[in-house]
Amino acid sequence: MNKEENFKRLEYLKGIVQTLPEKPGTYQYYDEEHTIIYVGKAKNLKNRVSSYFHKEVDRFKTKVLVSKIHDITYTVVNSEEDALLIENQLIKQYQPKYNVLLKDGKTYPSICVTNEYFPRIFNTRNINKRYGTFFGPYSHISSMYAILDIIKKVYKPRTCRFPITKEGIEQNKYKPCLEYHLKNCGAPCIGKQSYEDYQQNINQAKQILKGNTREVQRILRAQMEKCAEELRFEEAEAYKQRYIALENFAAKSEIVSYTINDVDVFTIVNDEFRKNAFINYIHVTNGAINQSFTFEYKRKLDESDAELLNEAIPDIRQRFNSKAKEIIVPFELDFKIKDAEFFIPQRGDKKHLLELSEMNAKQYKFDRLKQAEKLNPEQKQTRLMKELQEALKLPKLPYQIECFDNSNISGTDAVAGCVVYKAMKPSKKDYRKYNIKTVVGPDDYTSMQEVVRRRYSRMIEEKESLPDLIITDGGKGQMEVVREVIEDELHLNIPIAGLAKDNRHRTNELLYGFPPQTIGIKTNSELFKILTNIQDEVHRYAISFHRNKRSKHQLHSELDDIKGIGTKSREALLKQFKSVKKIKEADIQSLTEVLGNAKATLLFNYFHSTEG
Repeated sequence: MNKEENFKRLEYLKGIVQTLPEKPGTYQYYDEEHTIIYVGKAKNLKNRVSSYFHKEVDRFKTKVLVSKIHDITYTVVNSEEDALLIENQLIKQYQPKYNVLLKDGKTYPSICVTNEYFPRIFNTRNINKRYGTFFGPYSHISSMYAILDIIKKVYKPRTCRFPITKEGIEQNKYKPCLEYHLKNCGAPCIGKQSYEDYQQNINQAKQILKGNTREVQRILRAQMEKCAEELRFEEAEAYKQRYIALENFAAKSEIVSYTINDVDVFTIVNDEFRKNAFINYIHVTNGAINQSFTFEYKRKLDESDAELLNEAIPDIRQRFNSKAKEIIVPFELDFKIKDAEFFIPQRGDKKHLLELSEMNAKQYKFDRLKQAEKLNPEQKQTRLMKELQEALKLPKLPYQIECFDNSNISGTDAVAGCVVYKAMKPSKKDYRKYNIKTVVGPDDYTSMQEVVRRRYSRMIEEKESLPDLIITDGGKGQMEVVREVIEDELHLNIPIAGLAKDNRHRTNELLYGFPPQTIGIKTNSELFKILTNIQDEVHRYAISFHRNKRSKHQLHSELDDIKGIGTKSREALLKQFKSVKKIKEADIQSLTEVLGNAKATLLFNYFHSTEG
């Protein structure tokens, strides 16, 4: 590889790194033949992956690895623990060249519920489904033991390894062990605990292992209340203790479960502005995610989501040679696949997998969008304008937006400001300041009407282009007074929106229409942040103008009103006499020393004739 090719390779990789999300997940490095050569996990994907490409990296092995990387993919998850589980699975499956492999074949432990007459519950690293049902694996050993402890405390399953049978119990073959005397076991082996009661406990324990603690708590609460009604207070107290113990219980990892095996997951996320769609594919084998990819599909004939999935699912399954008999999808599809069934989950681990797949598709869409907007900043501005146009149902793109704000203190030095944004960027050369001329006292509504009237009357007269949208720094009241001028007086058709604040003086909603209605835009969205930036800018602009005017007003003195006494003369007088009062008290000789005869006579006669 020559220097030019290596430069292009690094620039391509750095472009990927810059758009990585700051979320937990796994990342995969590929060589020139697109073979996975390294799998890693991260609490923050962007920070971790970018660390490989820092110039100050001095580890030889890291430099060798980076020199071999030709592509990067990643999978977003909800927690670092989940990333650890997926990393473990991928390393075992692909055995990447630069990963430390687990030569001894050890894996994370799981919890087994055996298929015996009286099932046992214990942790193990050996998975053999003939012996029972397995839950896990657990990357945090402490979490696994916490689950086992809560099950032992609440349900007291047997710990002995005797092959207990119904016939053996009837023939009195067994004797109670120490665990029974320590009250850690109900001794089903000697009939002290019925088969039905034991099985009920095991079923509830399985629900806990699945993460369904709420349902178990509901059952325990109902049993507790029933016992209390029947005055069986000791039994009610036992159920109460179980109920309380479950409240403090931390559930298992959300990602992996041995109840899910050989499953495909598909979700679709739309890009409304480019008419594209992003389809994410996740494959689960032996209860663990081992593949996660997102593909971009271009709509050619305005295909629906269902029609796109109809085309994409067979194509992606063929590409990955998937023979999974269960396919999880977000909605019903009208086609069938041979030897496979579609499933739309409503809850549980499979629902979580669907949500995880959608999260990865949205993240991929976001990353592609950011990457494109970085290369072409105008694309971002156009997108935001289209979002605003769609939210307000505007007749055309809001290229020019104008926003007004008043500023005064008890009606004094009243001013207003108008800021202009073009293509979602401030156009400072078009900003305008206004001194309020016709309003006396603190009347914001009338002041706003004066400014809006002056602004657009002049624009009509000078035949300037009118704005595509007016935003008021206020709620329904401000919108209405602006509308009265724009529509009723000037007969203009300019859309008017308002940004209203909550009782903590924080902008919390966008208003539009007549009468004004709240527009559903998330307050943490990029568009809403731009709108609040416009509001903050007009507020800053009006306040700055008001402060400057007030400062000049406060600095005004009687000397400013005397014709013939200029700026230099005033400065010289104040430097010598320190105040206007002392200038008034000065005699003609002292004034002459500072100003000369002519100006001193003028100043002396002004003060003394005024006083007289």
